[in-house]
Amino acid sequence: MTAQHQPDLGASEFDTVEAAVDDPERTVLEIDGITKDYGQEVAVDDLSLSVRDGELLTLLGPSGCGKTTTLRLLAGLERPTAGHIDIAGERVTGDGEDGFRQPDQRDVGIVFQDFALFPHLSVAENVAFGLTDLDETATQRRVDDLLELVDLTDHHDKMPGNLSGGQQQRVALARSLAPEPDVLLLDEPFSNLDVRLRVEMREEVRRILKRAGVTAVSVTHDQEEALSISDRVAIMNDGTVAQVGDPAEVFENPESRFVASFLGQASFLSGRVAGTAVETGLGSLDVDRLNGSVDAYDGATVDVLVRPDDLRAVPTSEPKADGYVVHRQYNGPSFVYRVELHSGDVVHCMHNHVETFAAGEPVAVQLAADHDLAWYPAE
Repeated sequence: MTAQHQPDLGASEFDTVEAAVDDPERTVLEIDGITKDYGQEVAVDDLSLSVRDGELLTLLGPSGCGKTTTLRLLAGLERPTAGHIDIAGERVTGDGEDGFRQPDQRDVGIVFQDFALFPHLSVAENVAFGLTDLDETATQRRVDDLLELVDLTDHHDKMPGNLSGGQQQRVALARSLAPEPDVLLLDEPFSNLDVRLRVEMREEVRRILKRAGVTAVSVTHDQEEALSISDRVAIMNDGTVAQVGDPAEVFENPESRFVASFLGQASFLSGRVAGTAVETGLGSLDVDRLNGSVDAYDGATVDVLVRPDDLRAVPTSEPKADGYVVHRQYNGPSFVYRVELHSGDVVHCMHNHVETFAAGEPVAVQLAADHDLAWYPAE
């Protein structure tokens, strides 16, 4: 197996936080018009996507959007109905039996949800399992380097059943990295961990992947996970990619109502464009506050995206109120209040946990956002 872009995992290679990659602009994975159907049901529909050398890209979307099927197509666990996949410049989905490469014929590693460790093998034996092309000395050196990378040097001879969930995940990651795959696939890698450990392991897994310089594709339905660990995020819907970009760009500038609604706790202010302003249920909003021109919509109705941290509720008397608190959600450090405006719009306002409002309380709502706001033609 060759993987020229992968650095050697010797300890001397990890003096810096992130290992260098051969060419960050080089495409390691190319998905071109992939389709997968099961009779009348289309799971993946003409999907195209590329992943660069050393990049961590996450497929994010609701259940049934096709993200897991896409991962299985990359792994060779499913055969596409149409389209092609190239890995490290080589086509792995050619026509016929000879052209289609089975999972063991692809330079792809997989980390499964349940880690899939061999319970009868030690940590070291699990990591060494796929190293069939190396002699004993080289295998031992490779295993030692990987256990150092995942901070499990002292667990060499332990059995998986004696490890914590986080430790088992690191063993699974080391085992998948051992053969130096061109692409590493992670299938809901944190779903079996408790909430506290899940957050800790996100940072740990990203650190390991970056130090190894590996190109990776992850699948999740957890927005916070995707936004926190990824170089780029691909939002999927109905079997195709709705938007792809770096996490901040996708979150702050969603290109469609679907992406806007899926990411974060989105609310929409209905407003009528009138020259240089948009008249909303919270008053007049200067069009300069919007992301992109609304000139073509003068006189028309648009929906302005606002998230809980964009708005603040202020207690007031009924004659001055914009609406009423109808629900509150306690999140520990904060409350998110749902406010029904007199205009009929429903918005969410985030407040510190010491700022409390009662259900039914009249409030004025202030726009606190200091950034441009995304907008969409009214449905």
